Amino acid sequence: MAGHSQFKNIMHRKGRQDSVRSKMFSKLAREITVAAKAGLPDPSMNASLRLAIQNAKAQSMPKDNIDRAIKKASGSDGENYEQIRYEGYGPGGTAVIVEALTDNRNRTASNVRSTFTKAGGALGETGSVSFSFDHVGEITYKLAVGDADKVMEAAIEAGADDVTTDEDGHTIICGFEALNEVSKALESALGEAETVKIVWKPQNTIPVDEEKALSVMKLIDVLEDDDDVQAVYSNFEVSDEVMAKLSA
Repeated sequence: MAGHSQFKNIMHRKGRQDSVRSKMFSKLAREITVAAKAGLPDPSMNASLRLAIQNAKAQSMPKDNIDRAIKKASGSDGENYEQIRYEGYGPGGTAVIVEALTDNRNRTASNVRSTFTKAGGALGETGSVSFSFDHVGEITYKLAVGDADKVMEAAIEAGADDVTTDEDGHTIICGFEALNEVSKALESALGEAETVKIVWKPQNTIPVDEEKALSVMKLIDVLEDDDDVQAVYSNFEVSDEVMAKLSA
């Protein structure tokens, strides 16, 4: 498994839960506002809004916060956010994709470029690394919904492309155009998913040693800490041996 999700688990275990949760709620609220502004404020009539709300609930975001984010979309003084994707290279030749929602393109570009440079990486042009990733739908369930065979059967019936199961849960991959349809079918079979997202999945991963792993992890951590950054994806991979050292 690529090191990014493993790294996030380590960071959360090491503390900062309160500040991380507060920042996460702000980013989830921004996604809800943008989705509501782009379509109808009714999640039953707006697939993007439905997914944004579902993911917010999965992170235990209070209903009042969700309602405020939806109402903010109809306000005349609401910010106009622009979706931007940045691509670049991290330590060890790793590829990094950064997705942002910003009301100030110059500020965000400057911050992202500076973060890459300080980490020993370099910001590239759009398309410079995304060709080595697949843009796919990702649906996750907790282990409690059933064993791997049950989830695999439900995923096949729903039209998914791939399923993996590990100690963190079940991850189901499908074409991003089919995400809404597949997630609805899975909801009927397994119940509401933990998360439903469109992600950048690396076609191949790049193994890194402990030193490079720490550098890439620091780069991702700083990027994710930026208020304008919604998600970061990378193709680095950390061996179990290196991960054990980092977890110690």
